[in-house]
Amino acid sequence: MEKNAKIYVSGHMGMVGSAIVRELERQGYENIVTRTHQQMELTSQIEVEKFFEEERPDYVFHAAGRVGGIMANAKAPADFMYENMLMGMYILHAAWKNGCRKLEFLGSSCIYPRMAPQPMKESCLLTSELEKTNEAYALAKISVLKYCAYLNQQYGTDFISVMPTNLYGPNDNYDPIRSHVLPALIRRFHEAKVQELAYVVCWGDGSARREFLYVDDLAQLCVFLMDHYSGDETVNAGTGRELSIKELTELVAGIVGFRGEIRWDKSRPNGTPRKLLDVSKAASLGWKAKTGLEEGIRLAYEDFLRRFA
Repeated sequence: MEKNAKIYVSGHMGMVGSAIVRELERQGYENIVTRTHQQMELTSQIEVEKFFEEERPDYVFHAAGRVGGIMANAKAPADFMYENMLMGMYILHAAWKNGCRKLEFLGSSCIYPRMAPQPMKESCLLTSELEKTNEAYALAKISVLKYCAYLNQQYGTDFISVMPTNLYGPNDNYDPIRSHVLPALIRRFHEAKVQELAYVVCWGDGSARREFLYVDDLAQLCVFLMDHYSGDETVNAGTGRELSIKELTELVAGIVGFRGEIRWDKSRPNGTPRKLLDVSKAASLGWKAKTGLEEGIRLAYEDFLRRFA
């Protein structure tokens, strides 16, 4: 990407979008175009097409989306599918129609089958059934990913996609209902520490295994892929390392400073048993995550304290 190119980042107020904007600015890009939710409704085709006709960005990072953990997905699967599907379809269609030179779509590792061989390669997409607890969200992301590939095949666009593992870091969502596991644990343990609670209850039995990527590492990869990758198949974004939810919970509790008991509610779902990405494709292109999990959680907790405590 040329330094003076016009770049649109959707969802720039969110964790991923704001990290991409930070990385672009760090690398000297100055012509960055953004719109808040109040300025443009991404589920409105009329508003999206008007924006692209007026601005005609050269490059697009589509990072906006409705996101949440197991509870949020269970409560509103129709909303998750509808909003994420419309945002993706409208932005991709308008970008193609208005001559966008390259677009990058950000999805999620939940697009892969529930029982996919571990670590999960990009090629395992649609080889078996999805995890039911986030199926609606995953189907929306898969549809937009495929639309990228179909536009490339039919119209010769240069639209790519990247599938991150579980993300965390600055500007994360700590809402009690809609947050993902790591920010939810940071908030829960912080509040328990402040309130001097004797114990904290966590969902499941702690056996599920997960991988976590610091969001600024993802942002670096996103900009890197714009310069170094083209293709219909997605690119996994992760660390290639995993740990159990029990291990994660104990790590977060220690960093936050909660010294009480951790209890497990086994009546609650664990989610997918394992979700580790094969990151050899990104590595072969020359990228590797830099931030260790303990360091990243400390940085995330510092951000939480600045924003909420």
